[in-house]
This record gives sequence, C-alpha cells and structure tokens, in this order.
Amino acid sequence: MQRYVMDNNKNTNVKDFQIRDELINSLKNRFTTYGYKQVRTSTFESYDMYSNIIGTVNKDEMIKVIDSSGKVLVLRPDVTIPLNRMTTLNGLNEDNQRVFYVLDVFRQSNEQADQKESTQAGVECFGDQSAETDAEIIMMAIHTLKDLGFRNFKIEIGHAGFFKELIQQTNLTSNELDALQSLIHSKNLIEIEPFLTQLDIDENVRKAIQSIPMLYGNPEIVTEQAKSIIQNESMQSILQSLIDIYELIKAYGEENSVVLNLGLINNMNYYSGVIFQGFVDSVGKPVLMGGRYDHLSEQFGQPNPAIGFAFEVDLLIHALKQQGLTNNQSTVADIIIQYDKDVQIEALRSAYLLRDYGYQVLTYSTNSNKNSSNLGSKFTIEFSSETYLLHGQGTKQAFSNQEELMSLLQKEEL
Repeated sequence: MQRYVMDNNKNTNVKDFQIRDELINSLKNRFTTYGYKQVRTSTFESYDMYSNIIGTVNKDEMIKVIDSSGKVLVLRPDVTIPLNRMTTLNGLNEDNQRVFYVLDVFRQSNEQADQKESTQAGVECFGDQSAETDAEIIMMAIHTLKDLGFRNFKIEIGHAGFFKELIQQTNLTSNELDALQSLIHSKNLIEIEPFLTQLDIDENVRKAIQSIPMLYGNPEIVTEQAKSIIQNESMQSILQSLIDIYELIKAYGEENSVVLNLGLINNMNYYSGVIFQGFVDSVGKPVLMGGRYDHLSEQFGQPNPAIGFAFEVDLLIHALKQQGLTNNQSTVADIIIQYDKDVQIEALRSAYLLRDYGYQVLTYSTNSNKNSSNLGSKFTIEFSSETYLLHGQGTKQAFSNQEELMSLLQKEEL
C-alpha cells in the first residue's frame, strides 16, 4: 500500500471544501439510515477527565491550555470518552442510545509534529451487548464505504481479549509487552520467535503467541486454525463470539468484505470485545477504527455497554482523490441566467422561483461582459427582447413563461 502523508493545507480552496462537504453529507446520510442521531461534545474538556481514565489517549499527545481560573483543559483528543461520560451520567434513553458525530480531534505526536488537528466521523451505540449489534455496526462501516464508491476494501476484525488472555499467562514487563505488541502489529515473523524464546514463558503459551500474527485472512480458515491455540474457556468464548459475528455478516451477504485478524491490537486499551479497522487502496493506514468497550463507563460510576467506530475524514478524502471518486465537474451552478436589461424583471423573478425550488442560480446582465458558456453550469437560460431560451443537455428550447420553463427543466432532468 502507498504511504499516506497528511496534507496540512486541507480546504485551501472552494473545490476541496466541496469535496469534504459532500463526503460528510454522505456519511451523515448513511448513519441516519441506521437510526443514529447527531450530537457534539465540547471542544475544550477537563484534563482530569482524560488523565484519570485508564487506557485513554497518551497524555503527552494531548494539547493542553490553562483557562483564566488556572484550570488545565485539553483540546478534545478523543470523542468516545466524553460521549460515554455524557451518556452514562445523563442516563440511557432512546434519544442517546444511537448517536453519531462529525468533530475535530486534537493531538500532537513526534511522528506528525505539524499535524495537530483531524476530523473524525463516527458512531456510538450504547446499552446493547449482542453479536447482532456488533455485526450491524460493522455492516454500517461496510455500507458507508460502498456509498463512497470504494470497491476494493477490507474490514479486519479481531478481539481485544484474545491476545490479552494469552498475555495474562505470562509475566512480561511493560517494556517486554510493548516490544511484543510492536512485533505482532508489524507481523515481524523473523524476530518474534527469538524474542519469545529468551523470555520465561510456558512453551504452549509461547507457541500460541508466536502464531498470532499468522492468524489472518478468511474467517472460516482462521477460526479453525485458532482452535489449536485455545488455552482456556475464556478464549473459546471469545472465538465463538467472533464466529457468531461473522455468521451474521454472512447473513447480510457481505462476507467477502471482511477478514479475521487475531493479531489486531488497538492502542486504546479501553476496548474489551470485538475490534475492527478498515483499509482501502492507496492509503497505508486504516481509514476507520472501532470496537466494543463495555467497561469504560464503569469509570464514570455505572456499567453501560457500548460499541462504536470512527472514520478519519482526511484519509477518506485522500483515498477518494487517489481513486478518482470525487466529483470533478467544474460547474459553478445548476443554472446561469443571462438577460437583457429590458427583460430584467422576468429574469430575476424566474431566478427567485428557481432558487425556491432548490436550484443553484447565478444571474448576469448581458451588459456585464460575462460569457456564460465559460462559467460552467448544467443549464443556461437566455432572456432577450425577442425570445426566452433554455440551453441544456445539447438542446435549445423556447418558453414563454415560468410554468413552461419549469416543465422543460423537469423533462430535461428525467
């Protein structure tokens, strides 16, 4: 896959912003069809809320500010945590069970020192803990990628608990665990064996961990392979939950859109169940990440199972451009009206009517020296002293009043 470098000059012109706006509208429309309602969280959040939550964003990556009272705040580094807190403290009801957001998040890192802001579009489903909900969330991600025109993509599905169960049977230090996770994440099969051999680990557990990076691909094949490294009933239950989710995705008819990846490790440690990420051609990073986090709300005082995912909007835009899936039409309006001064009243009233019907309309007097053919539009309407003409779709048709104009436009668009 091609390496992606974040464009720090996003939205530098009108066309870029329109691509972004159309993408976000597509995401919102699809989320809405699954029964999700839009919400937002504050741009500024209490630093303590993030610093006191286990498994959240790296504190060094948070962008901190101090308000006039001396309180330390952070620019929102994550949306899941404040949404979970809001839902848990306010109590679960039909209005906040299924929510979506399109919000900027702010982080700083050594890898991308000049990129501190990105836009995420995501969904969160609270209060339901079932394979049906997990499969539906994954299906929404698949459905959305298809909406955008992507055909060659894959959703990798794993489970936060599978690897954790194996690690709990070892005495690895935090440094050793970090090194091991890095090797598994990069699927470094050459170095992982000697690394594990030097550690004091039971041989069966060592062989199981060593096989984790290879448990990737066709879900039916991977689940059969995984059965050979099951160490306890908990791992068996985890594997069965993944099988149940996959069977539901098959019922939707989208089994070819997913692969199983038992070496999938997410850097957000609050995930407790199924985790997943989505890849498209031309982007070497996941364009979406998500999973189940049933225990996060317990840190706010009460249980509230949840699952969600977020698209990285900037990565999606990059992929759309790379694959030629953006709207390259250079039209500046649906309709351009050009009129002589003595029929100005008819032209402007027609423009008013057309805008009322939702058309984008630009008007120019023939004395303005504007050449409407160079401006770019679906239709051009000429109001002159002699005749009224509608130009469009390779045709030229005369009309005498607004009713005839609307009739002609409707026929042209059929």
